[in-house]
Amino acid sequence: MASPIPIPIRQLFINGEWREPVLKKRIPIINPATEETIGDIPAATAEDVELAVDAARKALARNKGRDWASASGAVRAKVLRAIAAKVTERKSELAKLEAIDCGKPLEEAAWDIDDVAGCFEYYADLAEGLDAKQKAPVSLPMQNFRSYVLQEPIGVVGLITPWNYPLLMATWKVAPALAAGCAAILKPSELASVTCLELADICKEVGLPSGVLNILTGLGPEAGAPLASHPHVDKIAFTGSSVTGSKVMTAAAQMVKPVTLELGGKSPIVVFEDVDLDKAAEWTLFGCFWTNGQICSATSRLLVHESIAAEFLDELVKWAKNIKVSDPLEEGCRLGPVVSEGQYEKILKFISNAKNEGATIFYGGARPQHLKKGFFVEPTIITDITTSMEIWREEVFGPVLCVKTFSTEDEAIELANDTHYGLGAAVISNDLERCDRVSKSLQAGVVWINCSQPCFCQAPWGGKKRSGFGRELGAWGLDNYLSVKQVTQYVSDEPWGWYQSPSKL
Repeated sequence: MASPIPIPIRQLFINGEWREPVLKKRIPIINPATEETIGDIPAATAEDVELAVDAARKALARNKGRDWASASGAVRAKVLRAIAAKVTERKSELAKLEAIDCGKPLEEAAWDIDDVAGCFEYYADLAEGLDAKQKAPVSLPMQNFRSYVLQEPIGVVGLITPWNYPLLMATWKVAPALAAGCAAILKPSELASVTCLELADICKEVGLPSGVLNILTGLGPEAGAPLASHPHVDKIAFTGSSVTGSKVMTAAAQMVKPVTLELGGKSPIVVFEDVDLDKAAEWTLFGCFWTNGQICSATSRLLVHESIAAEFLDELVKWAKNIKVSDPLEEGCRLGPVVSEGQYEKILKFISNAKNEGATIFYGGARPQHLKKGFFVEPTIITDITTSMEIWREEVFGPVLCVKTFSTEDEAIELANDTHYGLGAAVISNDLERCDRVSKSLQAGVVWINCSQPCFCQAPWGGKKRSGFGRELGAWGLDNYLSVKQVTQYVSDEPWGWYQSPSKL
């Protein structure tokens, strides 16, 4: 069966041109809703990484940097706004490609594309603001010196991004890197690269200087690894699993190369006894089942007060039964297939392990009866959990919520923080003082009060513990790609006078 929308046939994007991979390899694109191959993407290897890094270095040096790196922020802002406008213009096509490629419901994909355009716009504004921040004075205690600070692009950056929000996660890195004046090599996930190749087409169309953004699709070990360890890449920003993040950090360490890592999570959502059950139920399910449950910050551990637990679980099941599981392009779809067969099997294995360890599959736990093909997993709720169980400790990356009760606020906080991870956390309660107290105690980089998962490109994003370090988005996202230079000048006419002057002897 043909794809519901034609998948463009693309090559790698290197130095502003489409280039066939040196080894001519390609990777099939599988539609997770039908399990059919609907096209293919080019597979880059170390040879292509070499060409892309070379193109990026030349782009930074070209015309003494005036083309991009040392152009004014206003010049770069113009290009970023042009990219945003093109993304908006192509929104319906991009959203469809995203939904078919990674399986997320079409309405969620459309929301992603709006966020992509918004993120490019936001960093265009920040790029413009950078001009006024140059030469920011530093006040010194000595009158005979004057000091100021320059913020310069860090150089050539390698950006390695995941498949759950293919174009949006790429944009979280590409937009600030370009705003800062860096040249970049983007390596999207081989499981969902289609929209990132369309971003290349947009960059070509708006006249981004050649070599400033290079896009290499391919496998992690073949394209990601040589990028992470390349001596001429000045920084790596990675979003993905903790295991791969550790490998990226190890590779970068050989060259003392900075990294920012946004890794997995097993985030808690704490529901107190004073809540509106309906509202709390919807946020709890959204926090774990949105994007088909494939969110690094998914609040997949529900901690609910024992006095409302039974009633709240019934409420969750009522809401879960109402979630439309279907092909992502179907009207009203709220849960699509997970991204690949590998992920599908992994999620089902987590569920069967939980059962074997003595947990109860309270709702769901299998493939939906009405869907004979596709990598679909029902929204799943698991109860009777102990804190030593794998399902409580490990990131599932699928529509699986595990539930535990608590009796006191202190116990809730202790259970919430009982994890190697520290990306997101949510607290639901009508007592706002309690919400503030709990927010301070939660060991996470992002805390939501009376909601779960909203994300704005103006606010900082990132984790603690094994969820990684560094912050993306907001002004923090731009700082990731800037190097700070102190410039200090001696302004007195007097000689320094530390050594005895030979002319006075």
